[in-house]
Amino acid sequence: MITKRIIPCLDVRDGRVVKGVNFGKLSDVSSPVELAEYYSECGADELVFYDITASAEGRKLFTDVLKETASKVFIPFTVGGGINTVDDFDRVLKCGADKVSVNSGAIRNPSLVAEASKKYGAQCVVLSVDVKRVDGDFKVFAKGGRENTGIEAISWIKRCVDMGAGEVVVNSIDTDGVKKGFDIELLEKVCDAVTVPVIASGGAGSIDHFVELFSTIPQIDAGLAASIFHFGEVEIATLKRTLKEKGILMRI
Repeated sequence: MITKRIIPCLDVRDGRVVKGVNFGKLSDVSSPVELAEYYSECGADELVFYDITASAEGRKLFTDVLKETASKVFIPFTVGGGINTVDDFDRVLKCGADKVSVNSGAIRNPSLVAEASKKYGAQCVVLSVDVKRVDGDFKVFAKGGRENTGIEAISWIKRCVDMGAGEVVVNSIDTDGVKKGFDIELLEKVCDAVTVPVIASGGAGSIDHFVELFSTIPQIDAGLAASIFHFGEVEIATLKRTLKEKGILMRI
């Protein structure tokens, strides 16, 4: 069996880490450089960096703060935000990313997934999908959760994996920042549809929520969270030790 991963997420706006609820109501947290260094040293398995307003503002991801952040990270590092071309993949990888996350850019140009996968390998291409329930259906949202694309989420994820995405981050807008638990229904559907690693994002509020995630959906690969780690509500070392005690395979 493969060990499960615990992944903190840095949502970055204007060079600062922010956190909100349901993809809105953003508040300032800290410096991404300081947080990255902390997580790299405290037992996180990977780290994710999202420039959360790059797509909505129609600009490229800020590279200065990214380079400085990457210099402090000694665990696998995924970066996303404003990724619209293969050249954007190249630029972000040269800044220190190990994997590149694409969301709105793939919606605008689905062939981007295939092109990037062919050039850099599937293991480098992470599909990030912002999903929200609309009239009982799971729909894909773009531009940081601001725009309903009308695309059905499960079929979209499967299509992108078939084109070469090597990993999927499922961001549930319904549960984001609410701290009531991961979106189990949505995650089960995604795991049933694809065979690549799936990362759960949105809703973690306690250690019990991670226990529920990995126990209920054994095929899920990782749990991603932000505010509970940023504000010290859950310590990663304690979380991983508890999960291991519950029989969930962890790297301690």
